[in-house]
Amino acid sequence: MMDKKTLLENGLLEQYLLGELDAATCEQIEQILASDAELKAYFDQLEQDFETLGLENAITPPPAVKSQLLDSIKASSETSKVVELQTNNNFKWYLGIAASIAGLLLIGSFWMYSQLNAVKQQLQTVEINNTELNTTIEVLNKELKQTTSFYTNIVNPDTEQYVLKGNDLLPEAKVVSYVNHKTKTVVINTERLPQLDDAHDYQMWADVEGEMINMGVIAKDKTLITMAYIDHAESLNITIEPAGGNDHPTVEQLVTNVYLQ
Repeated sequence: MMDKKTLLENGLLEQYLLGELDAATCEQIEQILASDAELKAYFDQLEQDFETLGLENAITPPPAVKSQLLDSIKASSETSKVVELQTNNNFKWYLGIAASIAGLLLIGSFWMYSQLNAVKQQLQTVEINNTELNTTIEVLNKELKQTTSFYTNIVNPDTEQYVLKGNDLLPEAKVVSYVNHKTKTVVINTERLPQLDDAHDYQMWADVEGEMINMGVIAKDKTLITMAYIDHAESLNITIEPAGGNDHPTVEQLVTNVYLQ
């Protein structure tokens, strides 16, 4: 015979709430609850706690679900006999459990989405860093190649060195040039060339039978610079010109020159 102690020690009240017991057992439990006010109060509180737990974790379904459910009920009512449902608070508990599961699934999906975004951001950061690293390596390789080329030209036995010293207009100026007529290269060292303002640049010219031919504008941000080689040049000349260079040399702004042997 089932009694109060059996109900409490075996968790039968909880199973009754969840609808897991057969009809005969449920009937016995209902009789005991009807005859024991204290047990009935305990059961009511247990039922309330379960219902609260479920509803606290519930989420509102999309409006479309409600519409579809009402349409389905309406269609069923037109073709089926209406059956009166037995009042049972377990139905609310089931709804709460279903809502809780849906809530947990939603939280889990959100967590996975957040983790996926975090991984994507990390991959993007790695990709950006790799791109920057590759760009840096390319720049360094280019600079190394250029430096090696400068060194090769300078130490070449066929390279001739000429020093362009400043005149009265710019007495502190000094430019070392390395000219190789066989490889047709000209490299200059501008370390001792005074810095100009942004509105002016140094420009180099080769004198060929009295005609000044442009060898290029001297860059301000480099010390070793490759200039254009001009065949049959008799001298090398440097003038101060407007920023970006000039089509013809400004003779009165000639600051240094040297004659080639």
